[in-house]
Amino acid sequence: MIRNQSNQQEIVFKGYQSGRIIPDLFALTNISRNSVSQTVNEGIELTTRFVKRSFDILFSTIAILAGLPVFIALTFITKLTSKGPVFYKQERIGRNGEPFYILKYRSMIVDSEVNGPQLTTDNDPRITKWGNFMRKTHLDELPQFFNVLMGDMSVVGPRPERAHFIKQIVARQPQYAQLLTLRPGITSIGQVDFGYAETVEEMCQRVILDLKYLSQVNLLTDLKVIGQTVMTMINKKGK
Repeated sequence: MIRNQSNQQEIVFKGYQSGRIIPDLFALTNISRNSVSQTVNEGIELTTRFVKRSFDILFSTIAILAGLPVFIALTFITKLTSKGPVFYKQERIGRNGEPFYILKYRSMIVDSEVNGPQLTTDNDPRITKWGNFMRKTHLDELPQFFNVLMGDMSVVGPRPERAHFIKQIVARQPQYAQLLTLRPGITSIGQVDFGYAETVEEMCQRVILDLKYLSQVNLLTDLKVIGQTVMTMINKKGK
């Protein structure tokens, strides 16, 4: 897992201790971490979890190897069309509240969040022309298959959010804590049926859709979501 070497404060969900950025989600919602994990895990059989992880590894390996020419092309085009690094990493909160760095092809100008965390909007001036194409086709998210191989993410699962926005989401939707019992995904039911969110309110609406996944965790559901995601990419319905 990639770790930040700067002096940034550690973002974890371990309580109200000094120096931590936001409190434990389970403390905020008065929900027992153990009870939530037990309830969710009881609904997901060990065999299902094993099949899902095995599928993630196999699918990601095939995607990376088969898509190598695409990765190379995206790397060169991204480098040639705008100044800055090819890849972009951003801290997100994953399973059990553990922070990790999500990987993407850079689709925005450098220092796009110099004034703090911001959600993207239609015609966002921070997005480069090439970045706009990648976002509409979700090609910017291809490096996340490496996140899957490292165990930070799954191919299908609730989308990981940043601590800055999670604090606001959980104040409105305490059930969000349940999503942290799963590995976050490259794509999700909420991502397919709702899409990108431009406000915290829209993020809360998407949470309701992602919560449905907790009762539908199986290979067939994952394959269905992957198929719908491919159609979204082909129709350029991303943002």
